Amino acid sequence: MKSVLIKNIKSLYGIINDVSVQKKSGTEMGQLDAIDNAYLLIEDGVITDFGSMSNLPETSVQTIDANNGYVLPSFIDSHTHIVFAKSREEEFVMRIKGKSYEEIAAAGGGILNSARKLQSMSEDELFESAKERLFEVIKYGTGAIEIKSGYGLTVADELKMLRVVKRLKAISPITIKATFLGAHAIPAEYKQNREGYIDLVINDMLPKVAAENLADYCDVFCDQGFFTVEETERILIAAKQYGLKAKIHGNELGYTGGVQVAVKHQALSVDHLEYTGDAEIESLKTGNTMPVGLPNCSFFLGIPYAPGRQLIDAGLPFCLASDYNPGSSPNGRMSFVVALACTQMKLTPEEAINATTINGAYALELSHTHGSISKGKLGNVFITKPISSLAYIPYSFGVDLIDKVIIAGVEIN
Repeated sequence: MKSVLIKNIKSLYGIINDVSVQKKSGTEMGQLDAIDNAYLLIEDGVITDFGSMSNLPETSVQTIDANNGYVLPSFIDSHTHIVFAKSREEEFVMRIKGKSYEEIAAAGGGILNSARKLQSMSEDELFESAKERLFEVIKYGTGAIEIKSGYGLTVADELKMLRVVKRLKAISPITIKATFLGAHAIPAEYKQNREGYIDLVINDMLPKVAAENLADYCDVFCDQGFFTVEETERILIAAKQYGLKAKIHGNELGYTGGVQVAVKHQALSVDHLEYTGDAEIESLKTGNTMPVGLPNCSFFLGIPYAPGRQLIDAGLPFCLASDYNPGSSPNGRMSFVVALACTQMKLTPEEAINATTINGAYALELSHTHGSISKGKLGNVFITKPISSLAYIPYSFGVDLIDKVIIAGVEIN
């Protein structure tokens, strides 16, 4: 770990002085504290000081001139599938021609398409392609990430995916959390035997995942055409016995009870939420489960967006993630997620930044080390090119505004 002083920062955003703050909810999400004309000191990888340039300390550590750029805490991407075999642009063309998600799946596309491709790929090949995507998103400002399995759908291939994630953890400059998602879809060979596949997940996959310590969390796709609430509960109860906390894919395709089962089982997060109404909002108010919107998926598939504005106005926290995957979100650039949150969900820029930093950290149990400019947290930040305001980040969607990425005090090239 290195030490570095960043000076001549036009505005240092995302300051949270109270390190006990784990997330922001409701009106708090509109507050993004900043210091203008600032410096930031990172020593031995950790933030130790920040303030106005008029109080710049004398130090012998390496200095980086921000040249009047902004500095923000790195994005936390709490929902990705970046271990995959091949892209799926052929399905993209099918959607252009009017085919539905269900029709594409029935024609052998969707998750099962990714599973077939992944099953024929070696662990080493998967590792190399995933490593390339990992460093791609780091370049775009991501400072911690979650990676799911779920394209294996056999015991051997789910383990293969999670071993790739374990190898990525070993070489990654950023923190990675691994999620077991064996219950992503019912494989074709189990189409007439759902119970057989659920039994495989519970009694074969989970024990092996736990024995090799390959996952931090267990996720289930609790939605229309995938896993029912009752099936989801059985898998989550089994996972808990192995110390795997719950995450849920829910309510992407309908009002299917995914939110309620997530809250009932104290899931860290429930992600997607394209179909979220009053009942789901009231359920979320009764627990500590983080609602996570995935606007890239809505943009790419042309489906509704999660009601982020309504969730925040109801006093709830809200998180945003990329859902980087080959079928519904082939893009891990978190600044585009921020832009979509502003244009389509009607979040303010401040709310969108909180949703992709401190609340993303909460969704990965990293609030104590990531997600804000706070003394004692990791020195994971990015420096923008000179821009006119915070709002310019979502305003200039698709433009790469990041000049430098600093992870634990080290500039990433």
